[in-house]
Amino acid sequence: MKENISDKVINRLTLYHSILTDYIEKNIEYISSPQIAELLHIDNTQVRKDIAHLNYKGKCKVGYRVDNLKKLIEKTLRFKTVKNAFIVGAGNLGMALAKYDNFEAYGFNISALFDNAKDKIGMKINNKEVFNVDELQNLAKKSNVTIAILTVPRKYAQQVTDFLVKSGIKYIWNFTPCVLNVPSDIQVWNENLIGNFLQFTVNHGISKKA
Repeated sequence: MKENISDKVINRLTLYHSILTDYIEKNIEYISSPQIAELLHIDNTQVRKDIAHLNYKGKCKVGYRVDNLKKLIEKTLRFKTVKNAFIVGAGNLGMALAKYDNFEAYGFNISALFDNAKDKIGMKINNKEVFNVDELQNLAKKSNVTIAILTVPRKYAQQVTDFLVKSGIKYIWNFTPCVLNVPSDIQVWNENLIGNFLQFTVNHGISKKA
């Protein structure tokens, strides 16, 4: 990227990309910032600020060319750069993520899964094999994989994380409800599913008593 773009802006740009993909499928050539804002229930000014990061201007009273804006988002966020990753923990969540084909559209490739359950080793989930976790270090070096998606039970999260660090993993996408202790050169992205759900329910009054 030509400049540092905040996580929040990156998140919104990926949502814009989804909308643009839908517009292309519907053969719609242009889209305006108010249309994007209305679909996502955000302020129109915010949409314009986000797109300004791309150094792209639309046509007055017409909007942005859908295909051009989509390609520019892909270039800025490096969708075409393939990023290989392992899923560690072949439980229900790990298997569900392995079956999610849309990762590939964003340059994210799940190359294998790992577990220590004998009945899972050798299985194939969406053409991705489940290996014994003991093989992770060797396969990580062989395939030059530095990203791991952690989906193990909470009680094993830190133990497995220590193993991942020793195996050369530098980036961990953490789906466990556990705050991981890692060295300063290891980056962790915490996917707080429960926190996001509770934030949604509180903000929309779902948790209020009837």
